[in-house]
Amino acid sequence: MKDIFDILREWKKRRREKLAVATLVRAEGSSYRRPGARMLVCGDGKTVGSLSAGCIEEEVAHRALEVLRTGNPALISFDTRKRFGCAGKIDIFIERAPENFFIDLAENLDARCPCVAITRFSGEGMGTRMTEFDHDHPGTLVQKIHPPIRLFIFGVGRDSAPLHLFANSFGWEIFDIVDANELPIAPDKWTAAIVKSHNYGHDFAALQKLLPLDLRYVGLIGPRKRRNRLLSDLLDLGVTSNAGFFSPAGMDLGAETPEEIALAIISEIQRVFGGGSGESLREMKLPIHRTMACRDTSALSKR
Repeated sequence: MKDIFDILREWKKRRREKLAVATLVRAEGSSYRRPGARMLVCGDGKTVGSLSAGCIEEEVAHRALEVLRTGNPALISFDTRKRFGCAGKIDIFIERAPENFFIDLAENLDARCPCVAITRFSGEGMGTRMTEFDHDHPGTLVQKIHPPIRLFIFGVGRDSAPLHLFANSFGWEIFDIVDANELPIAPDKWTAAIVKSHNYGHDFAALQKLLPLDLRYVGLIGPRKRRNRLLSDLLDLGVTSNAGFFSPAGMDLGAETPEEIALAIISEIQRVFGGGSGESLREMKLPIHRTMACRDTSALSKR
């Protein structure tokens, strides 16, 4: 999702300029990115977002400048089996940046509302737009877009810096909170929280506020013995934990330093919101990438 947020941010800066959007609409076999990946191409050659590991972006950007000049959309294919040894084939649809799509997208994300974008890359009515319902039409990519994750960090200290570093790299919104009773903004379905004041009373107050909210992720940093004491004292007040409570917070990465611990925690949050298993990809028997809805069945091929 970060590409979408970055593209939207750049579009807001350049609304008076001619811009193009390239969308990966179909993939067969292996590909670094999957259908739904997008790249914004500006008239001065600047690009935002990515469609691959860097193999095709320059060529796509060059073709996008032609689309900007003529106004005619284009569908181009790359056989990565022959050119890059990646055992796959991808189709890229290039169009002038659709003004209404970005306006609607900005409104939905500003309102913290998930939305659905469709990109029709063949037949009549080609282009990208927002929709309120699914479309059953050949040559159409359907993409669900959700708002960026909001991360509440309860507690200050040197261990906050690496959490900020990793969360920022994902395009998340970060809020440092000192007083649990004064949340800066109302949490929603796309909100996660980390409790790490390293003070029993402050952690107790934060969990007392957070656990009843039924968030998808509330992580507590600290040993199990301390966690058990906190939960016991909270239970005396009628506050219980649920499946969204993770303590000790973080995945088992052998972490020791603040940076390693932050990586373990951010990885766990990404797993929860991204729907991943947390397994090593080497051990997985299923396709690496989750399938993006597309009305052309070739996009459903496994990696």
